[in-house]
Amino acid sequence: MKKVFKIEVDCANCAAKVEKAILKLDGVKECNINFMTQKMLFEADDEKFDEILKLAIKTGKKVEPDFEIIK
Repeated sequence: MKKVFKIEVDCANCAAKVEKAILKLDGVKECNINFMTQKMLFEADDEKFDEILKLAIKTGKKVEPDFEIIK
């Protein structure tokens, strides 16, 4: 499954670090974070999408405490 999320990230360097960390997670097929538009394209296995997304958010917050997905 592939979804686009509105995110909050403070700088382009932070966005790159978060993206790199999320891409290392098992089950993540694609993660593209665009600092300028404050959006994240995220693709993961359909069966475990929600579980992998929660782990991705947790990982993002470890790298950059201000990282969040805006719902």
